[in-house]
Amino acid sequence: MSDAQTEVGLATAWPYPRWIAHRGAGKLAPENTLAAFRLGAQHGYRMFECDAKLSRDGVPFLMHDATLQRTTNGQGTGGDLDWSALSQLDAGGWHSRAHAGEPLPTLEALARYCIANAYLLNIEIKPTPGLEETTGRVVAETTARLWQGQAVPPLLSSFQPAALAGARATAPHLPRALLVDVHRQGFVDEAHGLGCVAIVCNHALWDAALVATVHGQGMRTLSYTVNDPWAAQRLIALGTDGIITDRVDLFSPAG
Repeated sequence: MSDAQTEVGLATAWPYPRWIAHRGAGKLAPENTLAAFRLGAQHGYRMFECDAKLSRDGVPFLMHDATLQRTTNGQGTGGDLDWSALSQLDAGGWHSRAHAGEPLPTLEALARYCIANAYLLNIEIKPTPGLEETTGRVVAETTARLWQGQAVPPLLSSFQPAALAGARATAPHLPRALLVDVHRQGFVDEAHGLGCVAIVCNHALWDAALVATVHGQGMRTLSYTVNDPWAAQRLIALGTDGIITDRVDLFSPAG
């Protein structure tokens, strides 16, 4: 049994489903909004991926980019604004008229929705540059508090080792995963050293040898962002454990 598995209590069973809806519902609704999670749920998904960062006054909220302009009607760096200002932004009008006026949600708002409906979550810690460890700590503390007493906690993931270290220092019982976009020397050992229970790779990086290595270290193998049937079939044949997809309209999560 690895230290990582002991730390988070996931040694005997993996509690998460294979299929995970990216940013709520992929591209079918404005990403990282409650509208997206509701639409993903309508397609049968029971686990979602989201991105969490901090407002200037330390409130964890959902947004992928460091800057506001792609997915809101705001400008500049999201982390430079207090939550009172961020809460007034339109995070849906960029996507379609039907979603105009959709607000940015806090992590707490998403927690209430997921817990009420018994949905599971993968929270990617997405720090404003320079706030990696702080964001990891705050997101982990908030997650531990909001999901206290729940049977299955969210899986915390990040591309930033410092964010995962901060999360581990604050809430070591929460499961963690290292995100990897390019093959680089030593990333499996790095994930193990951070006490991770999983590695989440760009799906093209997985091959039989890498899957065997990661499984041999006691960690699970997840992939992003898988939108083609051939890619999903390849990953299933390799024996990987989780698939994050935009195509909630294409893949049945029962499959």
